[in-house]
Amino acid sequence: MRITNQTRALGKFAVRLVGSTSVTAMAISGAYAQTSAQPSSPAADQQAQTVVVTGLRASLESALNKKKEDFGIVDVIKAEDMGKFPDTNLAESLQRVPGVVIDRDAGEGRNITVRGLGQDFTRVRINGVEGLATTGGTDSSGGANRSRGFDFNVFAAELFSSLTVRKSSSADVDEGSLGATVDLQTMRPFDLKGFNATVMLKGRYNDLSEKTDPRVAFLLSNTFADRKLGVLVSGAYSKRQVLEEGFSTVRWDNGPSSGGWCAPMGIAANPANSTATTCGPAAQGVARLPNSPGAVAAYNAASNPNNFTPRIPRYGRLTHDQDRLGLTASVQWRPAAGTRLTLDMLYSKLDATRQEDFLQATSFSRGATQGGKPQTSVLDTAYAPNGALLYGSYNGVDIRAESRYDELNTTFTQPTLTFEHDLNERMRLNARVGRATSKFRNPIQTTTTLDALNVNGYRIDFRGNDRLPSITYPFNVGQPGGALGIVGVPQVASGAQPSSIANTSPSEIRMRPQGANNRNDVGHVDFAWDVVPDKFTLKAGADYKKFEFDSYEFRRVNQGDTIFAPPAGVSAASLSTRINGFGKGLGMPAGTPTSWVLPNLNGIAQAYDIYCNCIKSGPAGGPGDFTLSSISNANARGNNRSVSEEDNGLFLMGEFTSELGAIPLRGNLGVRYVETQQSSTGYQAIGNGTAVTIDNDYHDVLPSFNIAANITKNFIVRAAAAKVMSRPQLANLTPGGSVATTGTLSITSGNPMLKPFRAKAFDTSFEWYFEKNAFIGVGLFQKNIATYIQSIRNDVRFKDTGLPLSLLPTNMTGDEIFQFTAPINTEGGKLRGLELNYQQPFTFLPGWGRNVGSLLNYTYVKSKMDYVVSPTSNQTVTDDLLNLSPTSWNATLYYDDGKLSARVSTSQRSGFVTRVPGQNNNDVEGKNKTFNVDVSFSYKVNEKLELTLEGVNLTNEENDQFASRARNSVVVNNVTGREVLAGLRYKF
Repeated sequence: MRITNQTRALGKFAVRLVGSTSVTAMAISGAYAQTSAQPSSPAADQQAQTVVVTGLRASLESALNKKKEDFGIVDVIKAEDMGKFPDTNLAESLQRVPGVVIDRDAGEGRNITVRGLGQDFTRVRINGVEGLATTGGTDSSGGANRSRGFDFNVFAAELFSSLTVRKSSSADVDEGSLGATVDLQTMRPFDLKGFNATVMLKGRYNDLSEKTDPRVAFLLSNTFADRKLGVLVSGAYSKRQVLEEGFSTVRWDNGPSSGGWCAPMGIAANPANSTATTCGPAAQGVARLPNSPGAVAAYNAASNPNNFTPRIPRYGRLTHDQDRLGLTASVQWRPAAGTRLTLDMLYSKLDATRQEDFLQATSFSRGATQGGKPQTSVLDTAYAPNGALLYGSYNGVDIRAESRYDELNTTFTQPTLTFEHDLNERMRLNARVGRATSKFRNPIQTTTTLDALNVNGYRIDFRGNDRLPSITYPFNVGQPGGALGIVGVPQVASGAQPSSIANTSPSEIRMRPQGANNRNDVGHVDFAWDVVPDKFTLKAGADYKKFEFDSYEFRRVNQGDTIFAPPAGVSAASLSTRINGFGKGLGMPAGTPTSWVLPNLNGIAQAYDIYCNCIKSGPAGGPGDFTLSSISNANARGNNRSVSEEDNGLFLMGEFTSELGAIPLRGNLGVRYVETQQSSTGYQAIGNGTAVTIDNDYHDVLPSFNIAANITKNFIVRAAAAKVMSRPQLANLTPGGSVATTGTLSITSGNPMLKPFRAKAFDTSFEWYFEKNAFIGVGLFQKNIATYIQSIRNDVRFKDTGLPLSLLPTNMTGDEIFQFTAPINTEGGKLRGLELNYQQPFTFLPGWGRNVGSLLNYTYVKSKMDYVVSPTSNQTVTDDLLNLSPTSWNATLYYDDGKLSARVSTSQRSGFVTRVPGQNNNDVEGKNKTFNVDVSFSYKVNEKLELTLEGVNLTNEENDQFASRARNSVVVNNVTGREVLAGLRYKF
């Protein structure tokens, strides 16, 4: 069905902020040197004290001069030789820019937020062509990226020569961002002189995984025919083996959730199928506690809706193994003066595996049909005044050892052809075409479990550490063939074969292969006419972009993911393995297990033949059915969707240079018109999955203005204003939906008629260049967000959703509470902020002190949004914009005498919210603040050889996620270890 509706010194590094509210020209991994000119004549003798500036000092001077001349507010990080960015990851380099903060996956920068606006509001262009690189992360870091956000960890930093963050808008830069447009530029042969060859070799050691991995890169370039022709190739390869260890809870929920706790005898049984003496059916023999004052008090405290308990408390280890390969090639040709043709090629491949191993209690998150909380009795407990669990002791707890294994890969390719031509002395033509393609594949995502049902005497205690609790089990969790084993569904000789066990969570084998494709076809042309040379230039151009996105996912036809008992002749020992040595450096409480039994995926896969995509035994859809389905599968259907967008834009802009009295002025004024035609396809739960395609279109007129005034020679005031827009998140555009009947019971639906985010942006900056290469900047910015998009969630019984009960597994009745989520357009709000920046080389100090310098920046952002709680009420929750950290800062202290270079850099990001309202009766979910410390040293042996030593994440910073503002309850608290890199760089 279809519905239609309308610095040149190699080996040096600088961070350059051009036209910004601040300047940061960082001596991060490069060097600056200064030498006294040698007297060779009487005239030279008179200038014996003249300082000849080279290296970073020259880069700083060039950056500040460029800043003074620029019209807009632009920050640039520039590496003037291969591998000379301040960090080993592009996102981590970008966080050195004021207003830019990052989010990490596996301890490595993945996404960025600019001035409080998250990854969906930031566009990324590579060599002038918009691209979208996506990969798969852990569930707690967002999982597989099916959004508009760019995953910077796909690329090796060594492939790029500059990163540009465009904070203000101008008509000649295509639309799509509320936060910023980030330009990534690879090296080109005309950027260098003559023949160049460089190789970099490093070894990376991680103190948690105790692994040493290689990191290598090369660059080869040359120019020919009197610099009319140039060729460059570069490549980088790195391997990264990392352990991620810690505690997580998969959210928190309150006392009455999931059907409530099992009441002591004499108190009304819950649920109704409990008996006077058993929690749940008598046949399962889960005894209720005798009626005593202590048992009743514990039950009442745990049942209080203001008291919260972790849903799935667990310690776990994630093993990450990544291989990253990147290649670039560039050919440039000057057939005549004023004409240049450039062909850029970029290829990147990220191959990874990830294994997640947990020991967890599952009962607190499950209802009666899954043998959860209604079969769990509270022996003893206490809660803090804010409702957070302090400690608890329980009977009837299901314990699970869970192991998930993922194979993931992303392939990114992009050819770009750029043509630049001077039509005459006053007119110029620029044209560019390119295609950016990203293919993410997760061909294996398999989860297996070992289970021990209804265990008595489980204890969890947060009193010693609210992020790392003490957990004790009443049996030996590390004993092979012990309590933890496969709980299979019994096979019946006759009659209907059940797909599960009533009021029980049997062991599972989950398989969820998936992937996503993104493709951008881009065409651009513009003309520039110097109407009045050096006074007024008129620019006009057109842009065309076709964006294609599609996503898929498969899951087992057996939507409960249950299994039979192991086949005859298969030993229990072959189906399990062990995790050992867990928790090194965590400071875990005494008595908490550091070793436990795990499912052996290889053994289970072989015994059950799980990858056959067939029925091994029993009926279709039963525990022995390992057939995968996609569109017809209610659990997988929602991730089968696609979006196609065709964007056509025109712009007209004037650049001017003038004076107001004695004050020089520079700026631009322009307007961009863009039309968006959008087609979204999803699958509705009708007839085993029915494709629905909905068309939508809208247009925007986006004026922009930038001006810079030189109040004095060294004091500049800038102002910028623009209308901006950002298109809706891809996941929200699907006209289909999905139903999750395992884990958190949920239903999600999209809204393809969403309007885009729209805002008015205002910026000012005050810049004082108080001495050579020294700078103080103050920037103020505000965005008036007129339209916003929120996901609204209701908790409803499945039978009240209007969806057919046939979508549910046979062990569900329709009375189960599902979280129903759908996006809507809402009113926005104001975002305001302040940026402060200071940089200075301490040349005023005596002796070695003149080789020291500092770079500091601080950003404050404020935005309060009214989040709609329900589409059927006027109730709202007021909180920060999602992903907005109110404060962030960076500080770098460096030393460089031209031979020895050293720096220490720190970066802090305050806490922020990731979901409002939160899930499971919580007001918000978010992440707590992070503080990172990195150091680097380099020693220049000679003009060709340089030795390097770096330390990354020296504080072993935690990934600390929380639920609830009042309780700050831990959701994830993981560490990935410190890293040391040692190596060399050699130039031929």
